[in-house]
Amino acid sequence: MITLIAGPTASGKSALALRLAKEAGAEIINADSMQIYDGLRVLTAGPPPEETAQAPHHLFGVVDAAQSWSVGRWLEAALETLSDIEARGRTAVVVGGTGLYFRALTQGLADVPPVPEAARDAAGQHFDTIGEAAFRELLRPLDPEAETRIESGDRQRLVRAYAVASSTGRALSDWQADTVPPISPDAWRGVVLEPDREALYARCDLRLGKMIKDGALDEVRAMEARGLDPALPALKAVGYRELAAHVRGEISLSDALAAAQMETRRYAKRQLTWFRNQTPDWIRIDAVTQNDQWGQFIARMGA
Repeated sequence: MITLIAGPTASGKSALALRLAKEAGAEIINADSMQIYDGLRVLTAGPPPEETAQAPHHLFGVVDAAQSWSVGRWLEAALETLSDIEARGRTAVVVGGTGLYFRALTQGLADVPPVPEAARDAAGQHFDTIGEAAFRELLRPLDPEAETRIESGDRQRLVRAYAVASSTGRALSDWQADTVPPISPDAWRGVVLEPDREALYARCDLRLGKMIKDGALDEVRAMEARGLDPALPALKAVGYRELAAHVRGEISLSDALAAAQMETRRYAKRQLTWFRNQTPDWIRIDAVTQNDQWGQFIARMGA
């Protein structure tokens, strides 16, 4: 049985996954869209060497930051990894905070017809011209579900949803509804960590401070030195923009840290909302400490 562990940043997912992997002899697969990229392990809270030594970890830091992985590319890699793990007679724990990865794994990806490049470019140019708020107003009647689901600032997915709807005459959400789950519904069990929001925010703040001490600024300096396109997904990691501004001498470290903490709390809130709306049937764990989370996991999952 595959176990899926989801939840917001700093909720304790990685610790729970590691404990389960050690107890069950399982292997861990990453389902975080930022932790797949190499070079920002500390800033993205990727597993340190002392954790990866305790259980096999897959799809962490495997993609160069100059590349861009889609949900489909992750799904392909995750299914290959799951197949390999099963072939060796072991089971897997899939852990992360990227809701679209879990949805792709459990519901599938739509077989959307190719969208002409000209249509994609036109949609992108229109977005840049009128701005996100006005663009959402155009998308809403075409694909209300996508407009509601796609997070603020996600230009790529907003543009794609608009381009698909305008080119195919059918909403991307409708295409996505006609999918076959890549893994059978009886082959997995899902749990979402939902700790008290104020406690979660406090953990977010503390963890960012620890990241600074553990070398997050050095990671950002090294990444900035590469001169990569700021639009690359890896450089969208929460906290990167604020710390990069400090590295460039634009703001103080204290201001950068405060801004990054605020953005992290906002991100955690969006994640909580997404999982609450999109995974209503998954088991919930609301404990805060690692031991209490494990106790609830055992009680509620029947592990």
